[in-house]
Amino acid sequence: MEDTNPELERFRNQWREEVTARAKGVAQNGDGRPSRSSGPAKSSIPHTIPPPPLSAVNASDAHDEDEVDGVDQKGYHDLVNKDDLRRLGDGQGEPSHSGDGNRQPRSALEHYEKAVEKETQGSLGDSLSLYRKAYRLDYRVDQTYKNKHFPTSSSASKPANLNPSNVAVTVPNPAHHSLQGPSTSIQDLIASFSALSMPAESPSTERSPAPPCPIAIIPSEVLIEILQHIAIIDVASFARLAQVCKRLAYLVTTEDRIWKRVCCGDEVGFGAMHYDWTCDIHGHTLGDDGEGGYILGSTSTDLNPKLPTSISLADNPLTLSLLHKTYASTWRLMFRTRPRIRFNGCYISTVNYVRPGASSPTQISWNTPVHIVTYYRYLRFFRDGTAVSLLTTAEPADVVHYLTKENMHTHHSGALPSAVMKPALRGRWRLSGPGTGLSTGGASEVEGNVHVETEGVDIKYMYKMHFSLRSAGRGAKNNKMSWRGFWSYNKLTDDWAEFALRNDRAFFWSRVRSYGVGY
Repeated sequence: MEDTNPELERFRNQWREEVTARAKGVAQNGDGRPSRSSGPAKSSIPHTIPPPPLSAVNASDAHDEDEVDGVDQKGYHDLVNKDDLRRLGDGQGEPSHSGDGNRQPRSALEHYEKAVEKETQGSLGDSLSLYRKAYRLDYRVDQTYKNKHFPTSSSASKPANLNPSNVAVTVPNPAHHSLQGPSTSIQDLIASFSALSMPAESPSTERSPAPPCPIAIIPSEVLIEILQHIAIIDVASFARLAQVCKRLAYLVTTEDRIWKRVCCGDEVGFGAMHYDWTCDIHGHTLGDDGEGGYILGSTSTDLNPKLPTSISLADNPLTLSLLHKTYASTWRLMFRTRPRIRFNGCYISTVNYVRPGASSPTQISWNTPVHIVTYYRYLRFFRDGTAVSLLTTAEPADVVHYLTKENMHTHHSGALPSAVMKPALRGRWRLSGPGTGLSTGGASEVEGNVHVETEGVDIKYMYKMHFSLRSAGRGAKNNKMSWRGFWSYNKLTDDWAEFALRNDRAFFWSRVRSYGVGY
């Protein structure tokens, strides 16, 4: 249809001529007035700012021309604006180095660097794809990246053990302060607490009076007597008192009178240890013949020999010899490291093994069934030299509370919880070693072994177990018993047979609070 508006047609022609003249560098516009870029005298832009690039002008004019013609252009939202890449005073119009991010990586190192960049931005999928491409190009690209961005120092070598803990230097570690370690030993540190007193609790506010601390004014003699009673009742609680304050830490560590009483006493010390048999496997007192009876014409009248008291044990020459030669004249070290049996818990051995099963003869199966077998062995020692041995599949939570002498009978009903004690066996125990001078057996033995004899499954059998006391864990002592042998004795034929220990495991001590101190 013919255009009936001559003014609109004239304006359009003028606009096209102006765009064409601007593209050809003509200095005049459609009105005949000078252009803003024709000279610096008429320009409102300072001389320090360069004129826009010709390519940008052409792009904008072409965009305007397309709009006039009604042609829609495709939008690119991710392209970098070249005007933003320019810098003031840059007459060359070269883009900065930040524009290199759009360049596609080619080498393995470039793929790896791009993957690291994507990983820091959170694009894990893109980074994983780039990592794969980098390793396909070079399987040692990670070493190349490390050598480029984290080069090794070429300076002089440093001392070998400057940072023994292998942590950053910014981490507060005493190993960075000195190559020789701490300047004082633990003994010197404990000795420095000797003149300190127990600190009282700080007041709640600045002007409030300090709360009283009655234990701080107790004389040292009375305080040591209190700590000795605590150690006799529970040695673990006594040892934990060292965490209260420095004064108590000094007393717990260095007060040898307390450790002597604990070590020689019959509560938890070696006064309750037996280095000879004190009874038979049924718990009856031994006589002159060693089996519970008495030999005719014997002058022995002491039917119940007493255990050595703490005074006789502390003054025994053998004990004093062990104290000074083996345990550095320290009762505390002797109590912690000398082999001994614990009475306030039981020893548990957990056995697990796998055995093959039998396939059904009437069915075809591609797989062979297996059986996972789990059973437990329990041992509890008593102060009078007796012991209880139990082999069962019941778990410790269902057994340990009934592992007592009162439940050592065969009249258990299947509905009672104590029925797990029905297969329990009576026995006796003793430690190997020089003992306390009361041993009548020939040459002295090496300390550290435990001998246990129990009843057999039949009246004609007797079992003998031999263990070695060990320590398991970081700070615990004498809490593990390793197998050394397991035998069966036939009383009728006087024959010995040894059991294989292929699947059996060591016993580990576990404390049971319901036992108290083991009486």
